[in-house]
Amino acid sequence: MADVARVVGVSHQTVSRVLSGHPNVRDATRADVLRAIEELGYRRNSSARALVTRRTRTLGVVACNPTLFGPASTLFGLEEAAREEGYMVSAVTLRRQTRTALAEAIDHLSDWGVEGIVVIVPQREAVAALADLRPPFPVVTVEGGHDLDIPGVAVDQELGARLATGHLLGAGHRTIWHVSGPQDWLEAEARMAGWRAALEEAGAEVPPPLIGDWTPLSGYRAGQELAGRVAAGSARRRAPEVTAVFVANDQMALGLLRAFREAGLSVPGQVAIAGFDDIPEAEYFAPPLTTVRQDFAAVGRAGVQLLINTLESGQPTAERVLIEPRLIVRSSTTPN
Repeated sequence: MADVARVVGVSHQTVSRVLSGHPNVRDATRADVLRAIEELGYRRNSSARALVTRRTRTLGVVACNPTLFGPASTLFGLEEAAREEGYMVSAVTLRRQTRTALAEAIDHLSDWGVEGIVVIVPQREAVAALADLRPPFPVVTVEGGHDLDIPGVAVDQELGARLATGHLLGAGHRTIWHVSGPQDWLEAEARMAGWRAALEEAGAEVPPPLIGDWTPLSGYRAGQELAGRVAAGSARRRAPEVTAVFVANDQMALGLLRAFREAGLSVPGQVAIAGFDDIPEAEYFAPPLTTVRQDFAAVGRAGVQLLINTLESGQPTAERVLIEPRLIVRSSTTPN
């Protein structure tokens, strides 16, 4: 900064004002400073700046299972939103969000000087772990449909399940089967609750859900079981017929589609299928998959903004932001 000030012939305070976007700098001086910065290749020393301002402009993120589409997309949305706000992100990924692992992640982020953290809490285990901790900085949760006294952002999973189930009921199906996610996942719980509520409100029979684990393999196995029910037909009079299935994520729906194809079942001619997430490949499934789209960019922006608002106000909050999903209708539920 001193070199830039010397070349331009101004004080280092003037250079600092230009760097911070202060309005009380003449346009000509600002242009000279920016030109000198470019010529000298000046880069701001973030460590020195942090010592002066006591702000690192770094946010922490703790994520679990980042290889799955939802957590990975949420993490990407948070990083993009933080950059747009002028913050860096330091992320820690965990295989399991136990109390010990979460405490170690928070200690690690604290050592890195983060000003606050976003914790992606997709499982009950993570909520229980977070409830026992008292981090030294503000915390915002993402994805967690929990009742902790912590601000958070989530997609309305129950609404998304209602949209998919309602769409299938509206197409004339008497009931809708469901392949759920793992039972310890908050999103799986909410999607099952929305599916069940939509059926009950329509006066439709509620079939027993099949439990998956988010993977195509678990969807494939569920599809084999459902295909067997279709083949048995009227022989299984105690169970409702299988003409439509709401699958809790698109990867499991992919497995289901393969199982039905191998069993000789046409989709949607004999069985309609709807998924959840709208992964990039969903449009290219055979047939293209009707699914529920989550706006992960909106989740990221809301989560980062909620954390920044807390940092700048210095006031604790328990604000919750709910992002509405959108149903994307394709030919897996509507014949061409």
